[in-house]
Amino acid sequence: MTSAATSAPFTPFSGPFAIGTLSAPGESRFPGLVAPDGRVLDLRTALGEPALTTLALLERWDEELPRLHTLAGDPTRDWRPLADLAVHAPVEPRQIFQSGANYRQHVIDLAVAHRAPDAPGTVEEARAEVAAVMDKRAAEDLPYVFIGLPTTISGPYDDVVLPSWAQKPDWELELAAVISRPAYRVTVEEALEYVAGYTIANDLTDRATVFRRDMPSIGTDWLRSKNAPGFTPLGPWIVPAGSIADPSDLRVTLKLNGETMQDESTKDMVFGVARLVSYISQTARLLPGDLVLTGSPAGNGIHWGRLLRDGDVMDGSVSGLGAQRTRCVAEEAR
Repeated sequence: MTSAATSAPFTPFSGPFAIGTLSAPGESRFPGLVAPDGRVLDLRTALGEPALTTLALLERWDEELPRLHTLAGDPTRDWRPLADLAVHAPVEPRQIFQSGANYRQHVIDLAVAHRAPDAPGTVEEARAEVAAVMDKRAAEDLPYVFIGLPTTISGPYDDVVLPSWAQKPDWELELAAVISRPAYRVTVEEALEYVAGYTIANDLTDRATVFRRDMPSIGTDWLRSKNAPGFTPLGPWIVPAGSIADPSDLRVTLKLNGETMQDESTKDMVFGVARLVSYISQTARLLPGDLVLTGSPAGNGIHWGRLLRDGDVMDGSVSGLGAQRTRCVAEEAR
């Protein structure tokens, strides 16, 4: 994988600072405090910890957050220009929890796209049927969450390698919550207290392998369809939760070769961040640095009838969180 800060323009984010993982040529990666004007402060030096990582910072997020605010307002520190640094995925999570079927319009579109040619009834009837199912899910308060692999994480400007076996690779831009402290069986009301901040994730999917055609009763195959190396470009930044007024009112936009494909508000989510974190924590213990991907809105390639191919460039942004740019490279072309 390649990653360079100069491969995409710096885009502003909300609040006085964000956290990233960066490196200079010939140097190891470091957690950086990023200012809105594009300056970077090496937190290993600023906090006096040569071995500090972004994950270690998140493990004591509540303790360090006031110090980070102080550092962000200190012009006497040794600030470095972002243009001299490579930008990597902001964190290497231990666990990734992915919410499926969490955008109402997206699920309706997918159901119609996967509809068999000889299915009974009209397309309009099919859309109405799926809409009723989504409304029932919301009423019964049952999110759908599955698990992803940390090895899918890549940087926000890295090339995305399309595996030779992936017949229908697709994009799924989404809002991701980053966990700040261990969370187990937390309530919806307290769930957001366990969120350090938010970032951008593009949860790529090979549509051809989502369903096990050889074993229909088994259902979906998320290992095969979503977990190729580098299939989750992440970042560029973790923007502290306090800088995002309402995670359920953000714009998620993806452009493919300059053409807008996804442009939707997180208001269309069936289950918000707090509900997802609480739901996951009833079964699993969330750890600092873990990611909770909140699902993707309408406008995926399967909807447009246009899947990813060699040379495609994806520009993804979520309001207040900056933007990422990734180029698709066919495995055979590497």
